[in-house]
Order: sequence, then structure tokens, then C-alpha cells
Amino acid sequence: MWTYPEIDPVLISIGPLAIRWYALSYLVGFAVVWWVLKQRIAATRKDWTSEALSDLLFIYGVLGVILGGRIGYMLFYGTDLLLADPLLILQPWKGGMSFHGGLMGVIVAAWIYARRHDRSFFEVIDLVAPAIPLALGCGRLGNFINAELPGRVSDVPWALIYPGEIVARHPSSLYQFVLEGPVLFIALWLFSQRIRPPMVVSGAFLAGYGGLRFLTEFFREPDAHLQFVALGWVTMGQVLSLPMVLLGVGLMASGYRNSVWEPGGEAAGVDSRKHPSPKKRKSKKQSR
Repeated sequence: MWTYPEIDPVLISIGPLAIRWYALSYLVGFAVVWWVLKQRIAATRKDWTSEALSDLLFIYGVLGVILGGRIGYMLFYGTDLLLADPLLILQPWKGGMSFHGGLMGVIVAAWIYARRHDRSFFEVIDLVAPAIPLALGCGRLGNFINAELPGRVSDVPWALIYPGEIVARHPSSLYQFVLEGPVLFIALWLFSQRIRPPMVVSGAFLAGYGGLRFLTEFFREPDAHLQFVALGWVTMGQVLSLPMVLLGVGLMASGYRNSVWEPGGEAAGVDSRKHPSPKKRKSKKQSR
């Protein structure tokens, strides 16, 4: 067993200004996603400019994550606090962000962006989905540095004794970092290397994250004020993750069902202007 390596949550203090590791993890996460998506756009020759990508991530994405994450936390995990002081919903710096709320915020932001820029909604989220795990991984490292989200009591050799604790616990934030970060990113990145029908990549992300989050919740200590919310073992995180799995599988099934597949595994009809059907290609060849 190990003792948690107490890390000062404040990276740098300059007078009244304090730069925290947790805030830095968010910034690094967005920056890494931006860089990776630039490489993806360059490789696939998608009609996205750097300016358009920056607007999507650093304006719409940031607002979606912060507003959605905070509102989601207060609704899912802090209803009692919200009723006592409704203004807390506007104060994310006081702690409390929810991934599921942040995801809903990002979905709404992507929909608004798509409407305002005359793009397909699924074109936007299918582009971004494979890179999201990189930001999630950065966020989980921020949780670990803050000694947040301790796991359940355990005697495994790598268990940690967190500050103020006398028993060792699973380092659940590190489990989530590995599974929701690098593992999910690699799986989605490889999956998205081939052209997929609309909705399929987004569905794979939802199903993949939902399944991994449902699994890691078995090692994570439930929120003290909620404990188990059903059947004596189901956590709020699992309640919120199961619909993600179902929705993700549904999107993938719908995407494949509505597409026409060409030999070689590429989807015809992803964009009929860029990927003509076999018949169109044949007739085009004959007209030459």
C-alpha cells in the first residue's frame, strides 16, 4: 500500500492570483484536443479551417463544458445545495463539475455551432468525438492531483491512503484516467480511421465511455450525500452512464442501417458529394 503523494493543488501563486493544477488540466485538455483534431483534419482533408476549429473548441466547447458541467453537477449531485443557494450554479470555482452535464452542454453547443455555420450536427460531433478522451484523461489527472474521487476501501498492493484517511483505497481517478483517456482514445482513433456513416463514431464514443464509466464506478466511492441510489449497489454515475451505452448502440445501429456499404468497408453515402455510390462511379467512368 502507498500513501498519497500530497501535491499542492496550486501550481503557481502570484499575489492574489493562483493557477491551479485542475484549471491547467482543462486548458491542456482543450489544447491537446485542438492539436490532434488539426492533424485529423489535415489527414482526411476535411473542409475545416483552423479558425473554424478554434471557434468550435475554445468558444462553444469551453462554454458547453463549463456551463453544462456545473449545471449538471448541481442537478445530479448537489440538489440540496442548489435549493439552499441557487446562485451556486453560477459559481463553478467553488467546486463541483459533472462529466455527464458537461457532455450535454457540449452537445447543445455543437448543435448551436452546426446551425450557425450551416454544418450537419453529426458532422461536427463525429469529428470531435475521437479526441474527447484526451481531455477526459487530463481532467482525471487533475482529480488525482486534488485527491478527489477516492476509491472504495481496498487491500490491493497499489491502494492509496488519501489525506485524512486511515484506510487504503483504490486510486479510482487513475483507473478512470487510463480507461477513459488513453484506452478509449486509441480505440476510437483506430475505429475512426475508416470512413464511417454519420452517427457511428459519436455512438461508439457514447457506448465506449458509458461502458467504461459504469465499470470504474465499482471501484469509486459513491458520493457521501448520495451513496447508492438503487438496488444497494448502483451509483448515480452508473444511472447516468447506462443511457449513454443504450443511446450509443442505437446511434451506431441506426448509422449502419441507413448507409450503403462498398467493397473494402467504406461507407457510401456518408457524403454523397464526396463518396458517390458504385453505380455513379461506373457511369462516370463510361462517360469519359
